[in-house]
Amino acid sequence: MPLRPLITALTLTFAATLSAQNPKTMAEMHALHTNPEAYIKALEDPERDKYQKPHEVMTALGVKDGEVIADIGAGSGYFSLRLARHVGTTGHVYAVDVSPDMTRHLNERIRDAKLLNISTILAKPDDPLLPRPVNRFLIVDVWHHIADQSAYLALMKKSLTPGGEVVMIDFKKEELPVGPPLNMKIAREDLIAQMQAHGFTLAKEHTFLPYQYFLVFNAK
Repeated sequence: MPLRPLITALTLTFAATLSAQNPKTMAEMHALHTNPEAYIKALEDPERDKYQKPHEVMTALGVKDGEVIADIGAGSGYFSLRLARHVGTTGHVYAVDVSPDMTRHLNERIRDAKLLNISTILAKPDDPLLPRPVNRFLIVDVWHHIADQSAYLALMKKSLTPGGEVVMIDFKKEELPVGPPLNMKIAREDLIAQMQAHGFTLAKEHTFLPYQYFLVFNAK
């Protein structure tokens, strides 16, 4: 490839990756979700670790051997693969996503990692299509994408084992250097009220993430 087109291509890819971390408009958000290569690069960008703090999140979750966990909006597997390494051989992770591109990409990663305790689910936007009850739902930076949240919460509640948890990690509703446009963000207080209205209680909150709230709910 001649030098100028190569530089242009690299510049566009880099710009798309930066936009994926902080899309300014709904149009940019839509464009990112139709560019899986750039979106995957953004999700797996090492810079993400600085604010997402995956090691600290996994420690706070305290995942136990034998747990069955659904990672809703699993994307490239950023958390799904980590969860699979904590649930042990008797546990299982369901990596749920509505994108065929993301699901194919994650299937490749699962195969390459030779993990047998994780399955992808190409789900419907309004139904995770889980094959069995789970001990825990993990929902990271995804809740604002779900259109009928009330119906989704009802399905989740039916899919939880007794004593099960719903973990919500999402961006604070303020101007941030990363995350979706401000009008798409859900305020912490609004999410807590929504969860309580659907029969969930706030059991725990972690405050070490710089840009996100980290809430753990139990079903009543």
